[in-house]
Amino acid sequence: MTKKILTAGRREELLEILKARFEINMNRHKGVHWSKVEERLKRNTEKLLSLNEMEITGGEPDVVGFDKKTGEYIFYDCSEESPKGRRSFCYDRAALESRKENKPKNNVIDIASAMGIELLSEEQYRELQILGEFDLTTSSWVKTPPDIRKLGGALFCDRRYDKVFTYHNGAESYYAARGFRGSLKI
Repeated sequence: MTKKILTAGRREELLEILKARFEINMNRHKGVHWSKVEERLKRNTEKLLSLNEMEITGGEPDVVGFDKKTGEYIFYDCSEESPKGRRSFCYDRAALESRKENKPKNNVIDIASAMGIELLSEEQYRELQILGEFDLTTSSWVKTPPDIRKLGGALFCDRRYDKVFTYHNGAESYYAARGFRGSLKI
């Protein structure tokens, strides 16, 4: 992550951004109350750091659910398009190392790990698309099953023609319009 600590001012600023987004998009988190989310965020500075990373890379994180089994609030990147600060990366370190020329600067698995977030699965990506229309002109890498990755591939998704599509590419590929979306449980 680019920052190890958040100043008190940035913490307050981030909480205000998250609260405003939460209030504007109530359809994403029916039955969830901001006061409870905020209380949890204030007690989890490490998770707040991760949300800050999601925010500064263009992810526009928002609460999308509450896991009754674990008691955790679930945040997803809810930017209309794949986060601008997380595009043009190949899938994982093995893919990055396999490129001989024109290597991207990094890979999505390492970036997500450094941010303290998880890459959305295909199922989570489809859940996100129920809450709105995302990736109408971009696409997002999603967690790839080991059997596909073992063969050199990786999966990505987008929304076109009012439908959500899942595709495959070589894991070493990267494009200016492809990034990744993450999730975080708090």
